[in-house]
Amino acid sequence: MKLFHCSLVTVLCCLLVSGGLFAQNPAKKKQPQLPPGVEVHQDIEYAKHNGISLKMDLYLPQEIKGDVPVIVFVHGGGWKNGSKTSGKRGAWMVPHGFAIASISYRLTDVGQWPDQINDCYAAVRWVRKNAKRYGLNGERIGCWGTSAGAHLTALMGTRTFTGRERVSSRVQATADWFGPSELLSMPPNNVGNGRTEEDVAKSNGAILLGATVKDVPKLAKDASALDNVTGDDSPFLIMHGTADPGVPISQSEKLHAALTAVGVPSTFVKLKGAKHGGPEFSSPASNKIVLDFFTEHLKHSN
Repeated sequence: MKLFHCSLVTVLCCLLVSGGLFAQNPAKKKQPQLPPGVEVHQDIEYAKHNGISLKMDLYLPQEIKGDVPVIVFVHGGGWKNGSKTSGKRGAWMVPHGFAIASISYRLTDVGQWPDQINDCYAAVRWVRKNAKRYGLNGERIGCWGTSAGAHLTALMGTRTFTGRERVSSRVQATADWFGPSELLSMPPNNVGNGRTEEDVAKSNGAILLGATVKDVPKLAKDASALDNVTGDDSPFLIMHGTADPGVPISQSEKLHAALTAVGVPSTFVKLKGAKHGGPEFSSPASNKIVLDFFTEHLKHSN
């Protein structure tokens, strides 16, 4: 792959924020109002597994003009809770010429790795297969996730789908907001600093994998974007708060370094003082970074 020059952007913020921890449910946060000119198609079933219906909410421009690029939004919540309603926070992108497909996926009460990433792949394939029906461009699909959802979108941008498929699961751009990229090194998954073996066995990572990371290191690597990076991965936008108490910023630093090392375009934005989410991520400066990224890679790229 042609080597790209990657940018490191630092956004300075002075606000004191009380962001939600990694295990908390982002859907509990107050949701923004829809901007004018946006229509919503709710509860569209994109896949079904063992009687479990997987659905998405599709946010579209009311006036469809040409093929609209799509961003698949994946919610956070420690893989154990959260809701596709969180995707409403991305609806501000719709008047700028994008569609948002906010998806549900199997949480750890009904599914175990790799069910979660396979559901994300299935959502991409559904969008691609049904693009013309909704006036969308099935060849220009990005993904955007927060926390545990960003863990999944980072894998959508790096990890190859291992099953059979007639329609591609690949995305053309990936936005990762404060997601864990290496499960083996995530603090809650390891004994120390007051954490016991019992604590680790109850961690979100252990529940996701069905065992602690030390017991299933190969599976933990399969579920880590850092261990799936290759030179043909999609471009990345990584945003992380410097004061994140739930997911160390080193998780994003390592992923950015690995991507740039193999020539994948990656922009890393450090939000000074931001915790695990918070208003810094929806500031005008941050919104512009997100909009510029998806515009470049879903509208202007060849």
